[in-house]
Amino acid sequence: MLIHPWDAAHDDGEWQRWLAVHDFGQLAVNGLPGEPPHVQPTHFAYDPSRGEVLMHLARPNPLWPALLASPGVTLSVVDDYVYVPGPWQAPPGAPPEHGTPTSLYAAVQLHCTAHVVDDPADKAELLNRQLGHFQPEGGSARAAAGEAPYGRLLSGIRGLRLEVKDVRAKFKYALHKPAEVQDRIAAELTVRGGPRDAAALEHQARRRRG
Repeated sequence: MLIHPWDAAHDDGEWQRWLAVHDFGQLAVNGLPGEPPHVQPTHFAYDPSRGEVLMHLARPNPLWPALLASPGVTLSVVDDYVYVPGPWQAPPGAPPEHGTPTSLYAAVQLHCTAHVVDDPADKAELLNRQLGHFQPEGGSARAAAGEAPYGRLLSGIRGLRLEVKDVRAKFKYALHKPAEVQDRIAAELTVRGGPRDAAALEHQARRRRG
């Protein structure tokens, strides 16, 4: 992923805060020789205090042999993306039709070493940590090995603990454009009011504030 200086995260806190509320991504695993890579959509829970990501997948998932052979994986998360029509980006004083269309988006890629969790008690702990992230209000029973209601289901899944080794974060919101163009993009996003326009507008305003 190309990251220009003006698109880079201001600090680790910026992408960590974003990742805390964007918890669905795609896990990319190298394929075995002669096979394409595996790309698995999945929910996950990122724990910045431990530098790890927690998730679980069904035991019959076809990616397991490839992951065990090559545990270096990438978790990719992309959201808050919008299409920007060319006229919105026209340089000051230029005809609107001379503007270049573009995409604005936020993206975080976590390069990790994957550790498979198969012990029933460890899987139960992993699930409970995930549940604490997704349902902090409670409402579901805790998982425990050998105990109802989830104990018998543990054999059907495998847990994954991703040890984060490197992070690439990008917030592409036209900060390198002249203020006049940035103002025009903000005004047009406000008027259009389409899906994700409000999120993109918030990113642009926040990053302009520094």
